[in-house]
Amino acid sequence: MVQIYIDADACPVKEEIYRVALRHGVKVHLVANTRMRIPAQGQVELVVVDGGFDAADDWIAEQVEAQDVVITADIPLAARCLEKGARVLGLKGRAFTEDSIGEALASRELSSQLREMGVISGGPAPFGKKDRSRFLHSLDEMLRKALRGRP
Repeated sequence: MVQIYIDADACPVKEEIYRVALRHGVKVHLVANTRMRIPAQGQVELVVVDGGFDAADDWIAEQVEAQDVVITADIPLAARCLEKGARVLGLKGRAFTEDSIGEALASRELSSQLREMGVISGGPAPFGKKDRSRFLHSLDEMLRKALRGRP
């Protein structure tokens, strides 16, 4: 059975995920370091993890199975989930794949080094309406494929 796992602490699209999951009848695991509100309808479970910085990531990586859908902006978590055969979607609607994850990890490392050297500063661009729309479309498409068992 396909399930959705959300790396929830900084996820700006939780409400959208709930709606899509409810429409498809899919269970959602909202994994976070702190308590948060969840909808009364649908199959949404809040999992509050104790521990360090990567506790939520570790829980998701341990629980996820092939064909499940993981929503995260965390590239190392995306890589771990892809290794288990899960489908992974970034917060702006970009699907991580076996073909793209190596480049994403390398870009992350390069950006980290450039920030440490003071060459670049700041973070990602603000999350906008187009990002939300792209995410919704990508999630719906990814979930349909997962439910049909298609790559």
